[in-house]
Amino acid sequence: MSALKTTQSLLEYQCASFQCTTQCTTQCTTQCTTQCTTQCTTRRPWRKILNTTDPTDPTDSTASTGLNKSRFALARIGSVGIGVPPRVLLNSDMEKLVETSDQWIQERTGIKQRHIVDPGVTCSDLGAIAAMDAINKAGLTPADIELIIVATSTPDMMLPATACLVQNKIGAKNAWGFDLSIACSGFLYAMQVGVQFVATGAHKNVLVIGMDVMSSIIDYTDRQTCIIFGDGGGAAIIQPSASEEDGCFLDFLYEVDGSGGDYLCIPGGGSLHPPTHETIDNRMHYLKQDGPVVFKFATKRMPEICVRLLQRNNLTGADIDLFVPHQANLRIIKSAVDRLGLPMEKVIVNIDQYGNTTAGTLPLALDSAIKQGRLKKGDLVLFAAMGAGLSAGAALMRWGY
Repeated sequence: MSALKTTQSLLEYQCASFQCTTQCTTQCTTQCTTQCTTQCTTRRPWRKILNTTDPTDPTDSTASTGLNKSRFALARIGSVGIGVPPRVLLNSDMEKLVETSDQWIQERTGIKQRHIVDPGVTCSDLGAIAAMDAINKAGLTPADIELIIVATSTPDMMLPATACLVQNKIGAKNAWGFDLSIACSGFLYAMQVGVQFVATGAHKNVLVIGMDVMSSIIDYTDRQTCIIFGDGGGAAIIQPSASEEDGCFLDFLYEVDGSGGDYLCIPGGGSLHPPTHETIDNRMHYLKQDGPVVFKFATKRMPEICVRLLQRNNLTGADIDLFVPHQANLRIIKSAVDRLGLPMEKVIVNIDQYGNTTAGTLPLALDSAIKQGRLKKGDLVLFAAMGAGLSAGAALMRWGY
């Protein structure tokens, strides 16, 4: 039987709809190169086979290597935990800071309140709380964690990585870690990174944290941003799965458009504009957002990427049991829901309680879904996010508990 291969990495990809009759010189991503007879539009990334060979094929140069022929492992979410500061900032409190009203905020964003840290509380503090919550729910100890990935745009400091601080605070002595910075898409992207370490067999317990202390970078004289963002987030344990029925990640589609980087950014503090009196006086260390541009990108790109992901898996919105979108704005969420043809009963919304917590929205939404009894074993879950970069993404998974 012919095999679809990459000559460089010796990977074979199983595509649901066809078998390739010639070798490709590049990996099968969204489609094969023109050297293949058919496009691969329905790839299953968790069905990759390592180094499969045909010993009877004299043209198969990998036949005598004796490499591992086992499948990549399936990976699933084993537990979810959260870390949220107790202090609440109501819309009525925002009325005292900028020219706005509770009615206007709710109509434009869907937000009623947001949580804000007390002075001295850091991203790693909340991350450690979320981590221990997830670890305890998974029946693990910190010593069981092998890798910590923290998705955040508000680290405790530029160096060291917040993952190192969390590792120390929870006592995960066997773990290594790093931070991932892609703003609101952070948790979704970080989960896929964690999945790769589990899928290859490198690790069995990967702790993924999505956490932001947005109040540390928000200008509370800027009505366009200060009404939207809150502090908090959550964590998930990524573990191997015995079968799809026990839960697993099925597919993902992520993309960035760096040409839109200036529309949602923090201009000061990096190598482009190092801290000076001028950058401070010009308030360049606060989040800056071109609201109309970001809103247009979100309402177009988030539903679009979800539709593309569903189509290449031969699915429609009707097949989805629960939609877990980034909680940026209720109008953005409803735009995606309309495009997918989903009833709101299949959508988790908690932006009214937390606001936009950037990398923290998806784990908080998952936690809400679990506590509300809206997730059961076998459910097909669709995640979606968009944010600074500009970035966007969608992922499909089968829920395992």
